This record gives sequence, C-alpha cells and structure tokens, in this order.
Amino acid sequence: MNLSPLPQIMLEPLVRAALLEDLGRAGDITTDAIVPADIRATVVLAARQPGVVAGLDLATLAFRLIDPSIEMKVAMPDGSRLVAGDVIATLSGPARGLLTAERVALNFLCHLSGIATATSGIVEAVRGHKASIVCTRKTTPGLRALEKYAVRAGGGSNHRFGLDDAVLIKDNHIAIAGGVKQALERAKANVGHLVKIEIEVDTLGQLDEVLALGVDAVLLDNMSPEMLATAVKMVGGRAITEASGRVNPTTAPAIAASGVDLISVGWLTHSAPILDIGLDTAA
Repeated sequence: MNLSPLPQIMLEPLVRAALLEDLGRAGDITTDAIVPADIRATVVLAARQPGVVAGLDLATLAFRLIDPSIEMKVAMPDGSRLVAGDVIATLSGPARGLLTAERVALNFLCHLSGIATATSGIVEAVRGHKASIVCTRKTTPGLRALEKYAVRAGGGSNHRFGLDDAVLIKDNHIAIAGGVKQALERAKANVGHLVKIEIEVDTLGQLDEVLALGVDAVLLDNMSPEMLATAVKMVGGRAITEASGRVNPTTAPAIAASGVDLISVGWLTHSAPILDIGLDTAA
C-alpha cells in the first residue's frame, strides 16, 4: 500500500493544542515531582490486540514537542497489520518527557488505529468485489484530515472532504428545491465545470428521473441488496453508484455483490472503537 504521510504543518497545530490542553496551567506535576530530571528511559509502543496501526507521526510529534531529544524508532509503520504483543515503535530519552507526552500520543494513536482497524475489517469483507469502501463527513470536529487518513491506512478511500469539493444533493435539498429536476438543474447551472455532482435517491422511480437528467454519481440510500442490484442495472455504467446505510462486516458482502462501485460507511470515523495500544517499559 502506498500511504502518503500527512504534512507536518497539518499535524503540529493539532498536537500542540492537545498537549496544551493536557499540560494545563502547571505542567505535569505528577511526573515532575516523582521523576528526577536526569533519568533516561527506554519504552515501547506495543499492541495489546490485533489491528492496523495509524497515527505514528502524531505520536512522534507529541513526544518531540515535549522533548526534542526523544528518539523514536518505528518498527511497524502506519498501515501495518498487528497482532497482540507486536512492538510498534521504541522510544528512548528523558523519562519525564516520555511520561508527559504519553497520553496525548496514545490518544491519537489508539483513535486513528481504531479507525484503520475498522476500515480494514469492512474492506476484507468485500474482497473479491469491485466495490471500494469510503468514509463520509461524519468526523470528529477538527480531526477530519486525520480520520480520513486513518481510513486510507486501513485500505479504504475517502469521500468528499467538505462542502466545497463536490456537490452532494440530499433529500432535504430536493425537498426545499421542489424536486429532483429543480435541484439538479440549479446545481449544474451554478457550479464549475470540474465539480462532480452526486444525488441521493431512495427509490427506483427517483433514480429513473435522475438518469434522464444526467449526473456524475448516484447515492443509493438504504436500499436492499436486491434493490441495489436492480439500480446498478438501471444505471448501466452511466454514473458512479454508491450504496449507503446499515453497512457492517456482516451486511457488506451482499451489498458489494449488487455491483455498486462504492459503499460509504459513516461509523468508521464517528464510532469506531479504539485499538488498545500501550506504552510499556522495555524488557
């Protein structure tokens, strides 16, 4: 997998904000009271359950912003599959810095690895079909770029990043515009020629109306696998087909078997459980 890292200029403000939130008004009073300033330590980031790792650049940055002399050697880079007990990285440096940065580093690493792991599970469930797994805009405020990166680390792909990079006409847009035809015509008249337009449909009747007008992609919302298969045949390659609603590792194979191009999954970024990763003293 060719996983391009996010630029540090994007990561640093988020890590700084998290560290400042944790340090509060007096810093790490526990560590400063107990650990002498000259003590050095070696610790490891270790997986406590199977999964896929993501977020190591943020963890590295958390430690180095607290103490630039901390060295981190990564053994299993982002996108690696883990089994319980795997050593992901080894860190050496002043013990105070290691302990002070620990929680922020793990918060990012466990959260993003959880997203990557959940994504990997859905991707594996649809293996053998052409459908790609994509995330949505249902992300933690302020962390969208990170969470979408974690989806990529897990083998998934990204839907639009915001309201400004593609048009997605949903049911409320259609209702307020007065219908599918009015919504599509206004979108085509008011966005640039390079902007893709997708529209959500709930019924095959709506889909028939959309296809007559022409569109780049159709979001087939909460349709059964049988209905999705009929919709794919109706589209006949004239638009990208995307399925959404009630997607999990159990339902995903039947959805993918319908022939859709994309399957969007909102809970990957808004509800995926963390992956348990710990900071342990080196043996």
